[in-house]
Amino acid sequence: MNIVDVTADCKGIPCILVDFYTANQIGNYMSDASSPVAKIEPARTVTGAAALAPTVAAFSSRGPSINYPEVIKPDIAAPGVSILAAREDEYAFGSGTSMATPHVAGIVALLKTLHPNWSPAALKSAIMTTASVTDERGMPILAQGLPLKIADPFDYGGGHINPNKAAEPGLVYDIDPSGYNKFIGCTFNKFLSCNKTVLPGYHLNLPSIAIPDLRNPITVLRTVTNVGEVNAVYQAEIQSPPGVKVDVEPSVLSFNAANKVITFQVKLSPLWRLQGDYTFGSLTWQNGQKTVRIPIAARITIHDFFADVA
Repeated sequence: MNIVDVTADCKGIPCILVDFYTANQIGNYMSDASSPVAKIEPARTVTGAAALAPTVAAFSSRGPSINYPEVIKPDIAAPGVSILAAREDEYAFGSGTSMATPHVAGIVALLKTLHPNWSPAALKSAIMTTASVTDERGMPILAQGLPLKIADPFDYGGGHINPNKAAEPGLVYDIDPSGYNKFIGCTFNKFLSCNKTVLPGYHLNLPSIAIPDLRNPITVLRTVTNVGEVNAVYQAEIQSPPGVKVDVEPSVLSFNAANKVITFQVKLSPLWRLQGDYTFGSLTWQNGQKTVRIPIAARITIHDFFADVA
């Protein structure tokens, strides 16, 4: 169980933890004052409407994935800080992945009850494509840490989970289980019958796109299944990652009773030749009622091997 104890750094000695900005102010005061004095007041907690929430906790695992950079990780963010939960014969507040996981598992169970025929991939898609990247005021979700920053897909994946919207996502990115075979390289199970011709993970029909080595234009295919109104028309809204040109063809998807599944292509082209870092964007399908959004991460590169430090 991943429980975060912010007092662990105190090593049993009474102490107060502050952020870097506050520490710098304290340091300047101690240097300037002839007889510096410290005064400790009772703690104050900002709650309710005055608090900016949700935020990604400092201890939350971040991407990109080391082993599979062609897949954006994490998938989703969920409540996991100061959660009241049962522990042995009592209740206690806990924080960590083990607190967020039950929220997601419970939401998946509810979605499966509503849609018993949906595959795990469809359930995951519904959760990711309907997640929020802003709070109820439209303010961006922040990621705690040093420094505090606006969160990106490597902090929260698709965003902060929204179970009500996930119940009726409009479109889902589904994956047949056999579709994974050509991507895993027969490495997980020696008895698994799979295609030894391994493709980059960004060709898998995931509700996200990650290109870790964009040097030349790359085209990926995505397939969506209409699980909403039978007759529906969706239009593409593209937010290209800085430095990358994104084109979607077709840019309009028209569904009816005979046409429930449509494949489209996404072409990502680098605007410059440089050794860059990840930038982020999104592709959203909208029809006026439903918003189906997937994150995009791309890194323009020149060389195979490089380091971010000199």
